[in-house]
Parts: sequence; structure tokens; C-alpha cells
Amino acid sequence: MTSVQIVEVGPRDGFQNIGPFIPTETKIAMIRGLAAAGVRRMEITSFVSPRAIPQLADAAEVLANVLAQGAVLPQVLVPNARYGHKAIEAGARFLSYVISVSESHSRSNVRVGPNEALADYARLVAEAPAGIRMRLNLATAFHCPFEGMTPATAVLDLLGRALEVRPDAEVCLCDTTGRGTPDQVAALFDSVMTAFPEVSTWAMHAHDTYGHGWMNVRAAYERGVRIFDSAIGGLGGCPYAPGASGNVATEDIVRLFQNCGVETGMDLAALLPLGAAAAALPGANCSHIPANTETNTAQTGRK
Repeated sequence: MTSVQIVEVGPRDGFQNIGPFIPTETKIAMIRGLAAAGVRRMEITSFVSPRAIPQLADAAEVLANVLAQGAVLPQVLVPNARYGHKAIEAGARFLSYVISVSESHSRSNVRVGPNEALADYARLVAEAPAGIRMRLNLATAFHCPFEGMTPATAVLDLLGRALEVRPDAEVCLCDTTGRGTPDQVAALFDSVMTAFPEVSTWAMHAHDTYGHGWMNVRAAYERGVRIFDSAIGGLGGCPYAPGASGNVATEDIVRLFQNCGVETGMDLAALLPLGAAAAALPGANCSHIPANTETNTAQTGRK
């Protein structure tokens, strides 16, 4: 049976958008619940300025707890080399680095342009100790909230230069605003896979702003992508992308793949109450299908 790997990003991408501070023990309990439901890889937090994102000020504590559990492969997002080193010092061995393709979003997100961010990424790669795994996330790969549609040529140019820095990095194309369409997703993955056949691991990060995030996931799957980000309950958005809604919901794409005969390793029945718990968090922004819904749009998919 064909299988996919779903990367749960709710504890980072979902929680970071919630205003009221979530107690660290509540975050850890959610991570444990997700692990019990079959999640084996998770973006658990981000090492970032607590002034920028106070919700993630407990990153080191969360990481230490997850490492002690040993139940999941934890990856942590870092905005720059400085915080990349902080994450490594705290025990992280899988870093997720973001570079925005668009100039405006990059400056809104990390206060530098894509070229400067790429130079910072190169410093981190050069200075990191051996054995550190790296994912490169290309934000606004399809659309920028400030500049509109992102030209594929811009993605190809930035990715080509980034692969010179770290050829073995996992590459994730991010639909940051959720405005990408299945046709655009298919076309862009066709372009990058043709241009960079040496890349062995591709991933897709979809948002569900317009309710068709699952369609974009399916389009990427049909182009050979086998790693997909999602957030329990559809938590999330992007604090630096006005109008972006939540991530595609974990329970929705697990249902999608199950209906298509694709193995995820996850227990949908165990995920549903976790989605409800995520939606109940004060200040949560969720985009998921209700837990008691037995059918949803994902069921229209066929293998």
C-alpha cells in the first residue's frame, strides 16, 4: 500500500496564532495525545524572539520534554541562524528554516529580504554541527499577501541557490495564504521537480483559507509528493500574512488519504477528539470539518 508522512504542525504553527498563553503542560499533553494517535513527526515549536511570538517562549521546555518522551521525531522552526543555534544548543537535531520567496512578505516576517535570508541560511548550514537535519520551507511559493501571485521563476531561482547551500535539504513549498489552486500546485511541483531532479524529499504546506486545501494536498500527492504538513483542528494561519486562515486540518487529510487507500499510520478516531480540544482552546482559530461529520469534501477523491 502507498503511504504518506503527515507532519503535525499544530503545536507550532497552530499555537503561535493563539493570543492567550497556553500552559506548557497543556501543549505537552496535546503533543502526547497526537503521538498516541499515531503522529510520528511533529513541528513542536519555534525558537523565536518571545517578544515577537510570546506563545512560544517555552520552546526549550517543550523540546526537552518531547526529546525525553522519544515518541515522535521533533522538528523546530527557526527564523534565522541566531535562533537556529539556540535550538541546537537546546537539543534540536531537525531544523525547519523559512525563506519567503516574495520580498514584501520576507521583510514583514523576518525583517530582511530573501537574498539576506538565504545568506543567513548559508551561515547556519556552515556553522551547524554534523548530523543536523534541515528542511527548507519556501513561504509564499504560490501567492504573497502583499504582492499577489508569485512567479514560478522566482521560486526556481531562489530554490536553485538554496540547494547550492544544502543539497540534501528537504524542500517544502508553502501555500502561505491558501490562495493556491490545484492547477497551480501541480504546475509548480512539475517545474521544481523537473528543474531539480536531485532533490529526494519534497513536502507541501497547505492552508485552508478558501476550503480547498485538501484539493491542493491531493494535487501535490498526484505529482509525487509524499510529505504533507497539517494542523490538528485546522489550527493556525500566519501572523505575517493578513487574511491567511488555518492550516489544512490533520483529521481531514487523514480521512482523505484513508478514502483513497493511502496509509498514514494515524488513528482517525483518536484524532477527532484532539481536534475538538484544539478548537476549544481560548483564542483558537480553526478551519476543520466538525468532528461528528462522517463525510466531507475529501471523500470525493478517488485513487
